[in-house]
Amino acid sequence: MLGKDARTMAIYFLLLFFTALGSGLLVFVAPNFRDKHFKLFLVFAGSYLFSITILHIIPELFFGNYDPTRMGIYILLGFLLQQVLEFWSAGIEHGHIHKHQAASYKGVISLMVGLFIHAFLEGTLLSHGSVSPSNPLAHAHSDKTILMGIIMHKGPAAFALAAVLSSSLSKKWTLFLLIIFSLSSPFGMLSSAFLIDQGLLSPEGIGILYGLVTGGFLHISTTIFFESSPHHNFQLNKLLITCIAAALAMASEFII
Repeated sequence: MLGKDARTMAIYFLLLFFTALGSGLLVFVAPNFRDKHFKLFLVFAGSYLFSITILHIIPELFFGNYDPTRMGIYILLGFLLQQVLEFWSAGIEHGHIHKHQAASYKGVISLMVGLFIHAFLEGTLLSHGSVSPSNPLAHAHSDKTILMGIIMHKGPAAFALAAVLSSSLSKKWTLFLLIIFSLSSPFGMLSSAFLIDQGLLSPEGIGILYGLVTGGFLHISTTIFFESSPHHNFQLNKLLITCIAAALAMASEFII
């Protein structure tokens, strides 16, 4: 990764790292952040993540040189894998804040393992160019839309993680674990980019990796929708925020 690519990777690294770190540190600056506002931002982030998954990631994968049937299986497996990871993380990646989760050593380890694997995998999506450069029907996608989606998603997740950890651990340990989480997506991006550049990750392996992440995105974004209206009540503000996020995703994909 030389020249412009190296600079781009460095910029992505810093954006991913400081977004997560800064969002987590808000717990110490604004501990009484209103739950209502937090949930509305979650809906916005989830709507944007769902939109770019449908508009950008899935079409790119199916336009690529992958077997579409196998790709569908990889996406389904990613959806199920995210369900497993949430048994460990208890849903912090989509904004769950249950302060008893970090009440024990095992609880902290479980949280961090689940979140690290999830964040590491999502970072791998930023390690590639277009997966279908030779297909004349493929839209010329920019990974900046994916970067924005991951950033929007990592902010609430980091805030929720810091809130949970700070309820049971010292500020020092909370900051240490928050830094580890903040490094997970950048590490996933750099690790997969290195493996691809060195030819150590086969095209089939890349397809499996991206399919798993896509399934995870679908699980997280749809879970945010369902949990924001647990009794299936109509909420105008939620609908408006969802439409705005979807419109932003379409604009960033097809106009910007």
